[in-house]
This record gives sequence, structure tokens and C-alpha cells, in this order.
Amino acid sequence: MLLGQFAPPGNADPLDPQHAAKWSEVVKSFFQTALVGHPDQVAHDAPRPQFYDPTATETADDAAEATITWSAFPRQVALAAPGTRQRWELADSSRARQDEYCEWSVMREGGRITSIQFTCEPPEYWRFLAAVDPERVVALYRQFVSRDVQEDDLFVDDRYVLLNRWNSTTDGGAMHLIHRPNSLSAEIELAAASSIVREIPGEGTLMEEQELIACGEYGNGERNSDPHIGGEVNALTRQRADVTLADPVGLYIDGLRTELFETPDGSDPQACWTVVRGDPERAVRAVFEVPDDRFAIEEILIDGQPIAFGAQLADHITMKLVGVACRLGASDAEPLSACVSPLALEGAASLQPPTVEIPDLGEFELASRAG
Repeated sequence: MLLGQFAPPGNADPLDPQHAAKWSEVVKSFFQTALVGHPDQVAHDAPRPQFYDPTATETADDAAEATITWSAFPRQVALAAPGTRQRWELADSSRARQDEYCEWSVMREGGRITSIQFTCEPPEYWRFLAAVDPERVVALYRQFVSRDVQEDDLFVDDRYVLLNRWNSTTDGGAMHLIHRPNSLSAEIELAAASSIVREIPGEGTLMEEQELIACGEYGNGERNSDPHIGGEVNALTRQRADVTLADPVGLYIDGLRTELFETPDGSDPQACWTVVRGDPERAVRAVFEVPDDRFAIEEILIDGQPIAFGAQLADHITMKLVGVACRLGASDAEPLSACVSPLALEGAASLQPPTVEIPDLGEFELASRAG
């Protein structure tokens, strides 16, 4: 059956019919771009016949969902930092370090941690929401980040500022993702590009995550997310299945593992973790704070260490996306026999992110390739 239209990430907001239809057009434009690839810029990047837009191509009756998970802690930080505390400090130093489709901000009053906010909402959705319902954007910031948010903090000359004072640091609030690779368009591009099966002469069919991402150039191989997502998608297309992303399309918080957490009064540490936006299975925002201020967050121990950084929680947070595979064994798509390579065109420009025309919303600057 055909999907009627794409829903907002996590079904987080009840959009009126007109705005819901517009958002679906935005997501559809991302799929259309991902389906084509970049044949004018690089070779062996297309076709992508086993990836499909579920609003244009039917999902067959044999469809099954595949949940792909990874750690929220930035692997590149873990590789760069010499010790445990150093990597926590580095991950908490800038949202630009938080590149696993999960970003956070540690809220303090008088030097005391009051809450830690985690988000995985895509920036494209917030730019869309700001265009169609700016009053709701202000209200949501006041609800989830701070009652002190003013409209002028978020909009300049009627244009929404993605990196505004309430959503640009690791201590001033985190409403939605801002790090450039952390986007919905990047997720869709990654899934589409990694769907290509490759049989390289002398090497055979590529199956390992790192060799696939190196050959397909669809993301950053040093992240937890990109190579694993690509490897799992490719494992499905190697079974001659067609693949897509489950609606609502998005990256989601899978959960917080608290087995190594210890509260000062022996209470369940899960009581401090609350999903505040999104469906229960499609969480786009969560907050860690102590109910009723019974004790300080700093009094909670994780593996014997008191909480001092949001990154300590990120160590125990799992992210996910949900894919769909159908028509298993039925695809007659031929594997590609080469890796992605630049086109040697006279006067060709270097690979740049394309802009996609969004109906009635102007241009979005989109990441054409994850990472």
C-alpha cells in the first residue's frame, strides 16, 4: 500500500491539514533528491533502484521493520580524548562535537545542575515550523527550554535563527539539532546511498561496514552511526529487498540504560529520565532531572562517578532509526562494480550541498551527504 503522506518527526506536533501536507512535501523532496543521487558530480553514486519513496511506490505485504541502533556518545571524541574525564569534557565543550544525531545541553543554576536536555529533532522541521507557525515555535521554546525566551531571540527580520542564544551551546538549552551532519536530509541520503550493492572485481561483494562506507562515500566512517546504519541497510539490499525509512521518518532516542546508575536514596534512576516530545517509540526529546528536587543530580553516581557532564549520560543513551524492507528476494537490480569517484569534468565545481526548493518556504540549505 502507498503511504498517504509523511508525518512530522515523532508525531511531535498536531499540524493542521494544510501544514501537514506541506511538511510531507518537504520530506518527499528529500526522498526525490536521495533517489537520484549525484550523477552530475560523482561517478558510481547511482542508480539506487532498491531505495524507494513510500508515498510514490507501494510497500509490499511482506514488509518488515528493522530497528538500527547506535551509541549517542560521539565516537570521534572518544578517539581524540586520552582519558575518560577528558572525553566527557570534550563532548560537553561544544554542540559541534555531538555528531551522533543526538545533542545535549546541561542547565545549571548557581553552579548546580538542574537538568540535562537531549534532542534529536531535525533542523529542517524547525525551519519549516518557524515558517508556518512562528508563534508555536516561541511557545515550544518557552515550554521546553526557558520561560525567558523572547521572539526576538529566535527571529531576525522574520527569519528563524537556527543557532539562536537558546539553542547553540551546551549550557543554554537544546531545542533541536544544529550540528550540520545531524539532519533529516542527511539520514535519508545515507539510507539511499548505502542501499547500493557493490561487487568489486577482485574483491567480491562488499559486506563490511567500513569498506562499504569507504566505497560508497555516504558518511563519516569514524562515527558510530553512519557506518552502522549503512551496513545494516546494505545487508537488506544484498538480500534483494527494497528498502525505505519508516514513517514518521527521523532519528530517535531509543532509551537510557541506568544499570550502572546509583541514586543517594536508592530510588530508581529511571524516574529522573523523561521523554517530553515524540511518541513513546519515537522520542525526539528527553530530559534528565530529579523529581521534586529530592537530591542533586551531582549526587547520582554512574559507575561510581558523580554526574558532572551531560556526556556521562550520553555514554548510556542509545539512538535509533527504523527502516522497512519488503519484496525480499525479488529485486533484479544489478550490483555496481566500482566505488564512488569524482567526475573528471572540465570546469566542474567541487562537490557542494544542493539546495532543494520547498514549496512556499524558499530554499533550505541541505547536507547532500551525511558527514
